[in-house]
Amino acid sequence: MDFSSLVLVEKDKETGYITKELGSFRVSEGAIFVRKLYVIENEVSLYFDTNKDVEEWEYSGIYDLFNSEVFTENRFIIEEDLEEYNPTFILKFQYKSEHSEMRDLINKAVDLIKDEIEKALISIEGKEEEYKEN
Repeated sequence: MDFSSLVLVEKDKETGYITKELGSFRVSEGAIFVRKLYVIENEVSLYFDTNKDVEEWEYSGIYDLFNSEVFTENRFIIEEDLEEYNPTFILKFQYKSEHSEMRDLINKAVDLIKDEIEKALISIEGKEEEYKEN
């Protein structure tokens, strides 16, 4: 699926219901990894995964080889969402009311996501036996 934009919505902290749309942001193809994007109390939460179902050994390998430091170096908070079937991560960062600032942050996140997911997927190639043993 080709993406041209992501829509950022605000959610109510108590109910989780969407209260309003905050903007639509033109993004790169890395947006195919994004699953959710919303703001609660001025904190953006961007959920992303591998954009494909993975086998059990791949699950372990991706978490093992995924470079989350790249995100913290770029001032994003990153968490693992272990409740999902596929490797899933949550990026958190401060909401910016200026559209261009928010667009730049989202695009930076999407570009980093694309690079790091693709690197992790390439890094696990040929390591099936290694991860099946663990």
